[in-house]
Amino acid sequence: MDKLIITGGARLGGEVRIAGAKNAALPILAATLLAAEPIVVHNVPHLQDITTMMELLGRMGMQLVVDEKLSIQADASPIHTHVAPYDLVKTMRASILVLGPLVARFGEAQVSLPGGCAIGSRPVNLHIDGLRAMGAEVVVENGYIRATAERLRGARMVMDIVTVTGTENLMMAATLADGVSVIENAAREPEVVDLANCLNAMGAKVSGAGTDSITIEGVERLRGTEYRVLPDRIETGTYLIAAAITGGGIRVRDTDPGLLDAVLQKLREAGADIATGDDWITLDMHGERPGAIDVRTAPYPAFPTDMQAQFTALNSVASGTGTITETVFENRFMHVQEMQRMGADIRLEGNTAIVTG
Repeated sequence: MDKLIITGGARLGGEVRIAGAKNAALPILAATLLAAEPIVVHNVPHLQDITTMMELLGRMGMQLVVDEKLSIQADASPIHTHVAPYDLVKTMRASILVLGPLVARFGEAQVSLPGGCAIGSRPVNLHIDGLRAMGAEVVVENGYIRATAERLRGARMVMDIVTVTGTENLMMAATLADGVSVIENAAREPEVVDLANCLNAMGAKVSGAGTDSITIEGVERLRGTEYRVLPDRIETGTYLIAAAITGGGIRVRDTDPGLLDAVLQKLREAGADIATGDDWITLDMHGERPGAIDVRTAPYPAFPTDMQAQFTALNSVASGTGTITETVFENRFMHVQEMQRMGADIRLEGNTAIVTG
C-alpha cells in the first residue's frame, strides 16, 4: 500500500474486533525455536512484521503451517542454520529476539545487528551482556552478533535500563540454562507476561513476570503446546481515540480492558463515557468535542509511548491546550511536523509537545 486516502468529517461509530498483539506474537514465534516439538500459536495478527518473522524462521529451516484463522503451527525440528541475515533483520528490530533461543537450544547464533525503527536508539548491548553473564562467548564483528555456548548457565542480570526485547530475549535464553536466572529491573509489559505464560505452557519455570524481578529455573527441554496471543492494547486504544476525536461512539470486542488502565483514564479525562466488560470496551462522546489532556509516557503500567502520537492528534482537535511529554524514546515526535502542515497548533520544547486544539 503506497498511500491512504482519508475523507474527513465523518463521526465514527460501530463495533470492531481487536486482533492479537504484534508485540506479543513476535517473541512467542521466536520462542518456538526452543521446543523440540511443534507449537501452535493462535490469534496471530496479519501484519508485515509477522510475515518477516515467519520468513526469518523459515530460512532457518523451521516448518510453518498457517491455517485460515491465521493460527501458525511451528515445528523447529528441521532447523538447519542458526543465522539471521541482515536483509531480514534490517527491516524489523524484533528479529534480535531469535538470538537468545538459538544460543540456548542450539549452542550458537549469528544474528545481524538490527535495523528497523527510526524512533530512537535501542542498544542491543543489554542482550549481549546478559548472554555473556550466562556463559556465552559473544563477539560483534562485520555487523553480526556471533554467540556460542555449550550450555548456558543461570545468572543474575541487572538491566541498566528497562528494555522489553532485552527482558524477553534473556528470559527465553534462561529457560534452557543450567540453574536459576534472575532478571532485575525487568520490563513489566503485558507482552512480557504473555511470553512468560507461553514459555510456562511449554514446560518452562518462569515466575515474577509482570514485576521488575523475573526468576527462571532452567529445564532440560521444552515441549510443544497450543497458545493464544493476548489482544493488542495499542490497536484497542487507537480505535477508541479515533472515535473520541470524531465525537463518536464505538464498541471494541475480544480485548482486555485491564491492559489499558492508563489510556482509559486519559480518555475519561477528555470527556469520554466509557464502560467495560470482561473482553469489551465501549466509548461514547455523545457528539461532544474532547477536552485537551496532559500525557507523560513511561514504561508499563504507566502511559504507553505507542499511544503518544494518537493523543497528540486528539489534542490537536480538542478544546483547550494539553502537553505530551515523551520520556521513552528521544526521537518520537516525527509525526508533529506533518500534523503542523495540516494546520495543527503544536509547539515542541525538548521532549514535550504543547498542543492547542
